[in-house]
Amino acid sequence: MPGIRNGSDGERELQERYSTEDRAERFYRDQVRERLNAHMIEFIRRMDMAFIATSDKHGECDSSFRAGQPGFLHVIDEHTVAYPELRGNGVMASLGNILENPHIGILMIDFVQDLIGLHINGTARVVDDALLRRCVHGLPHDERGRTIERWVVVDVEEAYIHCRKHIPHLVPAPREPRQWGTDNIRAKGGDYFHTKAETKALVEY
Repeated sequence: MPGIRNGSDGERELQERYSTEDRAERFYRDQVRERLNAHMIEFIRRMDMAFIATSDKHGECDSSFRAGQPGFLHVIDEHTVAYPELRGNGVMASLGNILENPHIGILMIDFVQDLIGLHINGTARVVDDALLRRCVHGLPHDERGRTIERWVVVDVEEAYIHCRKHIPHLVPAPREPRQWGTDNIRAKGGDYFHTKAETKALVEY
């Protein structure tokens, strides 16, 4: 049955408090799905970025940005998507959260063409590349020249639109060649927020 979401206790309490029950019910019924439909799948396959939300077992949250070639978030089927985890700063904040708490939220936004977004909420697990490749055909072997070692596989529990009214229209601009996977401090942005400089000052003090 479409629009299966009933809303959290907090949602329901605030809908009642602010008299938005009717609008919420229409949204749940008309826009929320427990699987990806064909239009959502087509949208995902052309997206080159996503925002990832996770939290640990205590509810402490983390949001992160992922990007790659269009379709880097791979649609396995209407109930399952996966994205590659590539070499980063070594902290593994998102993966660490998933290890403790599998709930995940993914937001993809088309800032260029249709000015629309898609939310995917579900449960995630970390799967080694070799293992997933034995079960799923058609996975890319690398992402922008970097070998894929593991994937985050997400079981879709709900998917729904993010409306366009506040999404800005952005035009992609050429950039200097990017050094994917580099440890070069300057190429990674250096100490842009001066946090390393603050640490040095405290140590010297």
